[in-house]
Formats: sequence, C-alpha cells, structure tokens
Amino acid sequence: MSISSTPTLQPMLRKLSYWGALGEADKAAALALPFKQKLIEAQKYTVRDGDQATHSCVLLSGFAYRHKVVGDGSRQILSINMKGDIVDLQNSLLGTADHNVQALTQCEVAFIPRDEIRQIAFERPNIGMAMWYDTLVDGSIFREWIANVGRRDAHTRMAHLLCEFALRLKVAGLGERDNYVLPMTQEQLADATGLTPVHVNRTLRALDEEGLISRDKREVRIADWKKLAAAGDFQSGYLHLHEDQTVTSEG
Repeated sequence: MSISSTPTLQPMLRKLSYWGALGEADKAAALALPFKQKLIEAQKYTVRDGDQATHSCVLLSGFAYRHKVVGDGSRQILSINMKGDIVDLQNSLLGTADHNVQALTQCEVAFIPRDEIRQIAFERPNIGMAMWYDTLVDGSIFREWIANVGRRDAHTRMAHLLCEFALRLKVAGLGERDNYVLPMTQEQLADATGLTPVHVNRTLRALDEEGLISRDKREVRIADWKKLAAAGDFQSGYLHLHEDQTVTSEG
C-alpha cells in the first residue's frame, strides 16, 4: 500500500472533475487516496463474478471490459472501460461482484480499498456526487447497449459502437472523433454486439465499402461522421457529455 503524493491518480481525478466541479481540497484528497499500483496483462482478471470485492480498480492506462458468462459458456461483453474509469465503483457499496472485469489490453491499474472510497464519498460531497454521477452514466450506457443488442440489426449495431468509441476516446484524450485505435478483436466485437466473428467481419467490410469508415489493422478512420451516425441510429445523449462535446447525426 502506498500513499499518493504524485499525480498517479490524476486520470481518475480528471474523470471525476468532468462530472462535477471539485475544489482544491477535494482534488488533493482524491489524489491522496491510498492505493496499490499493479500492471495487469491482457486477458487477466481484476475481479471475477462472485468475488468479495475489497478494492475498486482505477484504470491508469489501457482498456478493460466487463462481461457475464452464461450457462453454456458464452460471453456477453457489457461495456468497455478506459483510462480514468473507476471500473468497479459499485462494488464499494455492493461488496460482492456480480460480473467479471478483465483486461482487454495490458493495463496499469490502481486498487483503492473500498472503505477509502466510501469514506471520501461521504466526507467530501462533491467527490461523492461525481462518483454517483459516474455510476449513473454507466447505467445509461448499459441501457443503450441493451437496446443496441436487442433491437438494432448488425449493420446498425456496429456503426453505433464505432460512434460511441469515437466520442468516449476523444473525451478521454485517447483519440480523435474521426481517427482512433479500436483495441478489440473481431471475436470481442462479436461478444459486445451479440454477433458471430464472421458476421462482424462482414459488417465491418460493408461499412468500409459504403465509404463510412476505413480500417488499417485496428485503426479506424471515420470518413463521414454524419452518415455513420445516421447508419448507427446514434444520438450521443446517453453518454451525458458536456454540451459542447455532444455530437449526433446532425453534426
């Protein structure tokens, strides 16, 4: 366990500050939270479904994903997390993990004791409100993913996912709206969209042939944002971005 006197937790603070104004004392308290820093290799778990969670995990770098495994062994990816996200914030209250969290790429993480998370949330209302807002936005994204998998066709699902990544990566400072690296294999994209890897490949090729995107390995270039957003039935309201960063099919 170490005490942060350096900006190691700056990615978390940046994310929380996005959701609400924090005073200098709030910022100092957040950066001073005790944590254990660790490097997690791709595909390793930070928490498993059913674990008694003792820490919340902050992503300092890399990507992780939350998922459930059903009775026949099939996996459904529920969300993708990136730098600054407190991946399992809800476990600071719930205690028992109800889903898996797995590294998508190599990740640098900070494990903060759940008691410390609870204490700062209640002692510093501005931080508590930002954490609450963060979990509410998580819920909003979950609802959109349910709608995406349940009611949109393959073409629309994939376009929608690519639009979401574009905006989230831009806000996180990890890419541009029209050009970013998608850190997912076709198998992982299949588990996120409820498709087969073959169908994912065919759908990506179709979007490419329509002139909406172009790809170079995992780099995605969005050739026409308005058309891709329209194809994906994408409206960014569910991401609850600041007004000047909200982008829809209209612009």
